[in-house]
Amino acid sequence: MPAIRSLLVAILPLLASVAAHREPKTPKEIEVQRALQAAAYHCAPAVAEFTAARKRSWAQKVLAGRPSLPGYEELFASGTYNDMIGAAPHGDQTFMECSPVRDTQIQNNSCVLTPVVTEGPYHHKAGHPIRQNIAELEDGLLLLLDIGVIDVETCKPLPNVLVDIWQANATGFYAGHPVPAPHLVNEKPQVGGKRAGLLTAYPRSNDDETFLRGAWPTDANGVAQFTTIFPGYYTGRATHIHTKVYPTWTTLPNETFTSHHLAHVGQFFFDDDINIRIDNMHPYTDNPIRYTYGRTRNWRDSLNIFQDSHGPEGEYNPVFKLDLLGGVLSQGLMGYITMAINASASLDNYWQG
Repeated sequence: MPAIRSLLVAILPLLASVAAHREPKTPKEIEVQRALQAAAYHCAPAVAEFTAARKRSWAQKVLAGRPSLPGYEELFASGTYNDMIGAAPHGDQTFMECSPVRDTQIQNNSCVLTPVVTEGPYHHKAGHPIRQNIAELEDGLLLLLDIGVIDVETCKPLPNVLVDIWQANATGFYAGHPVPAPHLVNEKPQVGGKRAGLLTAYPRSNDDETFLRGAWPTDANGVAQFTTIFPGYYTGRATHIHTKVYPTWTTLPNETFTSHHLAHVGQFFFDDDINIRIDNMHPYTDNPIRYTYGRTRNWRDSLNIFQDSHGPEGEYNPVFKLDLLGGVLSQGLMGYITMAINASASLDNYWQG
């Protein structure tokens, strides 16, 4: 741990010149990102146990006070909780040079420095409710999210930081943005280039809608949990969920928040294989572009956001680790991921494109 702190002491003075950017571009910025990423790799063993402990806690919460239910090994899909068994690393073997290979299940999302990427055009700087259940009345596949946040400087969980998330509904629309601008109703997606597949962002024309938006502070164990639905897709973008992290914030009388300290902006993704199965479930089959442009795969994500989310060395995994909530997919999913952030960073809290 002293070596990590020494590394961070050397690079923290450079963060002021990097924090305002959405992704590292200059050689200096990339050097800072790589140094932080290297420091985060030392946290990988701690993150593996962090994830297992969260799964254990969640299973116990589900079963608490219900003696008629079987244990989690029988209630949930086979193998869901195998990684809760504390197994020692298998020699010096590593996965992607950062996650220890265990005899149980490899937690390959334990490369944990989360790259900063664009927030996108659909964030509402004001009006995100502080709540755990963000689904409101939106129909879709149940998705429970378990988002851990650790401090890259200490490899320890970060309690009481506000995790803000927002996403599209099952048919690809964001709350507050139901239709395109009138003069762009017949616009076609961009062909070729970095913006391939994208349309002009829909304007905010309904200020009352708040579905699939919300923020919640991490608990004493550095975890924020949400109830939502599996997100839908829209042209040009891979299926994703947006996130911001605020170390400090002020709660407003209407149960929303304001903050002047934004430490992280990022996006989470899902494996294409699970997307393919959910594409065939209602109401995802009602997506208006299902039979025209279709869903954009991760590797074709516009603006290189999926690729950038892997970090300069391509070794961070921004994809949720998903477990079935029951024996079949239609019963829902539980998604786990861990972010490692620098809580002392300060980013501009607005979309920069």
